[in-house]
Amino acid sequence: MARSTPTPLPRLPRSTTQGHQARHLLAVPDDVMVDEVEVLALSRFGGTRWDVVPSDLPGADLPAGRIAGPGEPGVLRLSRHSHVIGPYAPQGDGFELGVPGGTAMVFDVVTPRERWDDPPYPGGGDRDGLARAFPGALPNREEERVVAWLVAAARRLGGSVRLDVAGIFDPAEATRRGAGAGVVLTPDPGASVDLTVWSDIWLDPQAAHRVLQAVHPRVVLATQGADYQGPPAGIAEKPLYPGEKMDPDLRRELHARADDVDIAALQAPVVLDGYGLTIDLGHDGYVTVEVNGEEVLPLLVKELPWAGNGAICYRVVWDPPDLHEAQMEFPQPSLVVARKRASDLVGRVAAALHRAVGGEIADEAEFLLAPEDLG
Repeated sequence: MARSTPTPLPRLPRSTTQGHQARHLLAVPDDVMVDEVEVLALSRFGGTRWDVVPSDLPGADLPAGRIAGPGEPGVLRLSRHSHVIGPYAPQGDGFELGVPGGTAMVFDVVTPRERWDDPPYPGGGDRDGLARAFPGALPNREEERVVAWLVAAARRLGGSVRLDVAGIFDPAEATRRGAGAGVVLTPDPGASVDLTVWSDIWLDPQAAHRVLQAVHPRVVLATQGADYQGPPAGIAEKPLYPGEKMDPDLRRELHARADDVDIAALQAPVVLDGYGLTIDLGHDGYVTVEVNGEEVLPLLVKELPWAGNGAICYRVVWDPPDLHEAQMEFPQPSLVVARKRASDLVGRVAAALHRAVGGEIADEAEFLLAPEDLG
């Protein structure tokens, strides 16, 4: 039986923006499917929906949209004012896109153009290279949210973004406010280390400690503190501030009442609503597990039946040996090596917690991961 030939993707048109809009490109390799972009959009924007569904995307929900016609791209709405158009072939209609080699699909992202008044502050941490992409002024409000999502999506999908391109492809836009930087960013997937396990199961500190001891023998509970020694001796005889005129007997009575409150609190049962565990990695920094209840959940988690009233959050975080260096776009090789070793451990810790409590695993961008993705 003859196999059908895939419909060729259309070329990116030169102009799709209006004067108040910005335009950015998301470029992805050939192992990425269109519905993966949709899922990442659903992870970040609650109003995501297809206005025009690509013709080869099966099973798409069509509450109000329609199927694209021949040679027509899809339109994925992120919000009232921002949308993703595509997929397109990695060529422009009569011009070069300037995206990296190996790109198989391009998505045209149009959003309100909203920028700060001043250029980026020099010398600060810029792990994603946004200051290079927006040398005049960083995005603000909705454009900031969309650009942050684009960078996170490119990191997750192994792709790239070319930012601020409206004036490069559209002469009218270039006349209005300049060509735009058009910088290509290829986010390093290795820079995203932290993971979070969301679950409806609470592990007691000792149980979590046993789970993680199987992963790393040096894990310790970070719940030990110093015994309370009471107020300093003679504090009831001292004025609150120089010149204070309180009656000495009244001052002693107030301190006695405060002591009674402290004693009652110390004798009451301890209600634990959060705790932590740490793993000392020496020159590689620390891996910390922070456990607590949360009511603000990632979009794809809060829709789950067990998360209606919140969830237990097991946040697995790498504390690098040099925080400033860790926020550089191109950190020193020694930091990259430490980050890789820590990332491997963070993945193993998150996997062990997930085996113990179930639920969902999310990366730093709140994109969900399958347990098998942790290696």
